[in-house]
Amino acid sequence: MSDVLDLNVDVYPFPPKPAALSPAQKQAYRDTIAAQLKQQNAVLVAHYYTDPDIQALAEASGGCVADSLEMARFGSQHPATTLLVAGVRFMGETAKILNPEKRVLMPTLQAECSLDLGCPDEAFAAFCDQHPDRTVVVYANTSAAVKARADWVVTSSIAVELVEHLDSLGQKILWAPDRHLGNYVRKQTGADVLCWQGACIVHDEFKTQALSRMKALHPDAAILVHPESPQAVVEMADAVGSTSQLIQAAQRLPQRKLIVATDRGIFYKMQQACPEKELFEAPTAGEGASCRSCAHCPWMAMNGLQALSEALAQGGEAHEIHVSPALREQALMPLNRMLAFAATLKKPVKGNA
Repeated sequence: MSDVLDLNVDVYPFPPKPAALSPAQKQAYRDTIAAQLKQQNAVLVAHYYTDPDIQALAEASGGCVADSLEMARFGSQHPATTLLVAGVRFMGETAKILNPEKRVLMPTLQAECSLDLGCPDEAFAAFCDQHPDRTVVVYANTSAAVKARADWVVTSSIAVELVEHLDSLGQKILWAPDRHLGNYVRKQTGADVLCWQGACIVHDEFKTQALSRMKALHPDAAILVHPESPQAVVEMADAVGSTSQLIQAAQRLPQRKLIVATDRGIFYKMQQACPEKELFEAPTAGEGASCRSCAHCPWMAMNGLQALSEALAQGGEAHEIHVSPALREQALMPLNRMLAFAATLKKPVKGNA
């Protein structure tokens, strides 16, 4: 077991949130960014967990709102020569890996991810070296260097099928970085899965006691849970899945009320998908809760309209993502391996957080 990260002890230096903007300021920035995108032959790709203003701008300007892998794939299919990635740093790296010929900008390179931070590449490589008999499967929410050390990169939408396949070949799995998703995959497949002990600070905070109380208040509501949540929370769910899968479940389930245990940024697209339904945030407060995230990633919150405009205006080392050619080639191999496996299943590869 890895002891690099203890979520009960380690406290990340969370960044300040962008300053609040007036409606007039928001409109001015939207107009400026739209003009900058056209001038620079750029497209805005935004994650489901970013601010609704950012998601709306991506849609209005011809970009996309999606999970991180789909963001990168959209960029590779779009004729723009610059990708403006609203998300966290590993998402920009994934976009660069799949689009090496394009300039990849981010509002800030300080937007991190607890899964990425909690899985340093050198410590992870040493962990892998301690278990040479295991096939290394890493979640997409990791750095390019960690991907490069893996045999497979995986998203939550295809994790169960892939591990079932590897298990059928008699392979033992080393899984990183999210322990909750790794345990979920182990339970679903029965495979021999050794987990690195990382976690998402948002999903790790959902608590069964508070969720039970909310369910008591809304007994007719369905509970939707991302598998990065603790097992006890997952076991309460009517639907478990990735960001994309939860939006699909919201449409599919007959209940008119939905309690959603993932980052509240997803509500923008989920409400679009089923406007007739009432959405509730699953609680992160209660017994044993610290509410460090309060159901919204503090690094995702760094993606403000002003920062988007500054990235396009300034570019440079404060905003541009670089991945060395050698590292890109290494990281691309396990990514392509996953995409080829998905093609045999005829399954879209979506679903990292």
